[in-house]
Amino acid sequence: MNTSVQVISNFQLTLAFIPVVVVLLMMLHWSLKAGFAVYALIRMLIQLLLVGYVLTTVFAAEQSWVVMLVMFIMVSAASWIALGTVQAQRRQLYPLAFLSILLGGGLTLMLVTQSVIGLSPWFEPRYMIPLAGMIFANAMNSISLAAERLSAELARNIDYLSARNEAFQAAFIPTINSMLAVGLVSLPGMMTGQILSGVSPITAAHYQIVVMCMIFGGSGLSIILFLWLAKARFS
Repeated sequence: MNTSVQVISNFQLTLAFIPVVVVLLMMLHWSLKAGFAVYALIRMLIQLLLVGYVLTTVFAAEQSWVVMLVMFIMVSAASWIALGTVQAQRRQLYPLAFLSILLGGGLTLMLVTQSVIGLSPWFEPRYMIPLAGMIFANAMNSISLAAERLSAELARNIDYLSARNEAFQAAFIPTINSMLAVGLVSLPGMMTGQILSGVSPITAAHYQIVVMCMIFGGSGLSIILFLWLAKARFS
C-alpha cells in the first residue's frame, strides 16, 4: 500500500477556492452578508498557516512544557469561545467552563494517550496536540450549547434540575448524531487522513473508534462538570 502523501502545490491549492468564489458571488448577487464570510475565509487562512508554522516548531522542540503550554492555550481559548452564546454571563461562567473542559477533556485525553495508544514519550506532540484539539473543540461546542439552553430554560422559570436535563440533552445531540452517522454518512477527518496517507482502513477504523469514544467521553464529562458547577451560580 502506498504510504506517501500527495503534495498539494500552490496552484492546486488555489483551485480549491473555485467553489468558494462561486458561493461568495452568489451571496453578493442575493444581497447577503458576504463580508463576514470573506472575513471568516481570511481568518481561516491566516490561522491555519500560522498553526502550521507553530506546530512545525513544537514538533521539532519535543519538549513536554511546550506541549502543555499549547494545550493550556487551547483550553483557555475554547472556554472563552464556548460562552459566546451567553455573552451577559461570559466572565462569570468562564472559570466553570475552563475547569470543565480541562478536567473532562484532559482526563479523557490522558486515558487515551497513555493507556490506549501508549505514547512514548508520554507527551509525543504529533499525537497529543491533534487529539487534544479534537477533544477540546468538541467539549467547547457541547458546553456552548449547554450554557445557551440552560440559560434559556432558567429564564422561563424552569426548576434547575429540569433545566439541567434539557441542557444536557440539547448539548449532546451533535455528539450522538456523529456517532449515528459515522461510517454511513461520513468518514471522519482522522480516518480519512490516515486512509489518504496509506494506512490500512482497518487500522484507521480502530483509531477512529478510539477517537469517537474519546469525543463522547470528553464532551459528556465536560457537560456534566459544567452543569454541576453551574448549579451554585444559578440556584
